[in-house]
Amino acid sequence: MPDTAPPVTKELFRKLVGGFPAGVTIVTTRDANGTPWGFTASSFCSVSLAPPLVLVCLEDAADCHPAFAAAASMTINILAVGQGDVAMQFASKGADKFAGVAITPGAHTSLPLIDGAVSHIECKIHARHAAGDHTILVGEVIGGVRTDGDPLAYFGRSFGSFKPE
Repeated sequence: MPDTAPPVTKELFRKLVGGFPAGVTIVTTRDANGTPWGFTASSFCSVSLAPPLVLVCLEDAADCHPAFAAAASMTINILAVGQGDVAMQFASKGADKFAGVAITPGAHTSLPLIDGAVSHIECKIHARHAAGDHTILVGEVIGGVRTDGDPLAYFGRSFGSFKPE
């Protein structure tokens, strides 16, 4: 039976996936010159326990895409409640994303860790996969730190927090 449904528009797609709450991360790396790069991602998940793998998705048109396409490692910073402004700064194009943001070098990669984040996950790049207008970056976890803070959530195009029942 042929599919006669109209194609899914960008607006409908955003509405559909916007009904799923997600955590908010900032992914960082450095290029060959040592320049730090980063982007905000809500498309993050664990993939495997053995080996420990995680993934994030990066838009191919992002300014930082070339740096991540060549990087050997990346760090995923899971943001805390109250860091929505940092998420927006790293989501903007053309801005100095690290301006005014406190960072610490990672113990395993020396990559920028965003101070105040609830988790820092240091990874070596395990694989890259083309997927539509994005690249899936798969990282093998080589270290990390978890703090006591509450994670920042994204739902319905707004930031918030998780409230247990």
